[in-house]
Amino acid sequence: MPSPTIPPRIKWAVDLMDVQPGDQVLEIGCGPGAGAEAICAKLETGKLFAIDRSESGVDRTKRRNQKYVDAGRLVVRQIDLATLRVPVKRLNKVFAFNVNLFWVRACEDEIALLHERVVPGGAVYLFYEAARPELVPNIVKKASENLLRGGFRVSVVEQKAPPVIGIIARR
Repeated sequence: MPSPTIPPRIKWAVDLMDVQPGDQVLEIGCGPGAGAEAICAKLETGKLFAIDRSESGVDRTKRRNQKYVDAGRLVVRQIDLATLRVPVKRLNKVFAFNVNLFWVRACEDEIALLHERVVPGGAVYLFYEAARPELVPNIVKKASENLLRGGFRVSVVEQKAPPVIGIIARR
């Protein structure tokens, strides 16, 4: 059975990340697996470690991306970021799409974990659909403040159609 197509918003986000064949990537909140599919398609010797708190998200990601699991390029686990022990010591990139953790509550421990695991020059990419433009300033402000406090340098990118905001935190 062919895989569903990758939504344009996910394709744009993953293209912006410039995933390299040997990258070690963490995806937070893998959901239906579209991000994992787009990232794994670019990996050769690298690996994606995808996590989700939801059992159904983990199952959907595994089903959609079974060929990457079988090839050893994708590991999927049901866990939240706060309790994660990343199997790879160093990450080049971290990807999250519509994960509210970074702007709705205090997340110092999670950001500290990311800062510790992302290699110098690596980055955390947080993307949010901007279908409700009135929320965008608060999302950008809160997430950026949390990342800056955690030692990251932050920049913001935007795509108009489909509307997506990206917060890039470089180590």
